[in-house]
Amino acid sequence: MNWTLVGASTIAAQYMIDAIRAVGGGKIRHVISGSADHAATYAKHHGIPFAGTDLDQALADPEVAAVYISSTNEKHFAQAMAAIRAGKHVLCEKPLAMTPQDAREMVLAAEAAGVVFATNHHLRCAGSHQAIRDVIKAGRIGRVLSLRIHHAVELPGNLQTWRINAAGSGGGVIPDITVHDADVVRFLTGEDPVRVTAMMAASGMGQGVEDSAMSVWALPSGAMVMSHESFTHPFAGTGIEVHGTEGSIFARDVMTQRPIGSVELVTGAGRDAVPFPDHNLYEYGVRRFVEATRGQGTPAATGWDGVHSLTIALAVREAAETGQTVTIASPGAA
Repeated sequence: MNWTLVGASTIAAQYMIDAIRAVGGGKIRHVISGSADHAATYAKHHGIPFAGTDLDQALADPEVAAVYISSTNEKHFAQAMAAIRAGKHVLCEKPLAMTPQDAREMVLAAEAAGVVFATNHHLRCAGSHQAIRDVIKAGRIGRVLSLRIHHAVELPGNLQTWRINAAGSGGGVIPDITVHDADVVRFLTGEDPVRVTAMMAASGMGQGVEDSAMSVWALPSGAMVMSHESFTHPFAGTGIEVHGTEGSIFARDVMTQRPIGSVELVTGAGRDAVPFPDHNLYEYGVRRFVEATRGQGTPAATGWDGVHSLTIALAVREAAETGQTVTIASPGAA
């Protein structure tokens, strides 16, 4: 499969270019950026034949079947809709758009066009997260009572640009990290939160956007979720706890882009390490996407998964802004 990169981004450089090339001999033909110079330099460094600023020209290439979008968040909607109109399959970074309505429109347009549309939620591709879900589904901790997600890190210096100072581009920790945690909760439990209360703050990095958030979510089953995200915590570590009537799961250092960390199951019988595969998260996601374009299964995270995670994250922001508990309506098909 031949690809176009929309956005000459860090995430593509660090993870996605290698993942695309590792899956079925994937080739990248174009990279599109808002800066012609940046696109040219990026293309030369990564061995990409064509570079420029004209998305329509790249989309007109009949040899390209798929588009990976990793531009700033406010550009996703227009770029994805253009790719869909051109008949390309789309793998889009989270959050899909600036509003759930736009995200929903993207997904519906892809369905009408008969192309695959997926969200690049990498965490559900981790062997650790898949092992946690398997433990829950097997009933080994009984009925789930609560989850705690700790995803407070220090944003690397090279990423401290629009994420910390550009609300109009979709900056802030909530669209950047809370949206991931929303997908994790949905992936592990199969449930969508119905109510949320939250607080947010600029605790040393945010310039006009929040850099830290804490929230509590109610799930339909009665289980509760505590979620903490931040850009300003260099030594906190990350993790997930899932507590049930018959046991608890403690997963440490698993909210990352690499297949690391540990998962432990604690029950009345004692403590047991839970093994999990250490496959590359991004290769797994690209492989599932490519298979879906061939009619073999579904992407790891569908477009609807991206709509739901964005809806939850923006409900967290609304709750934090208003100081009120926010009821979350279902955005549609899951």
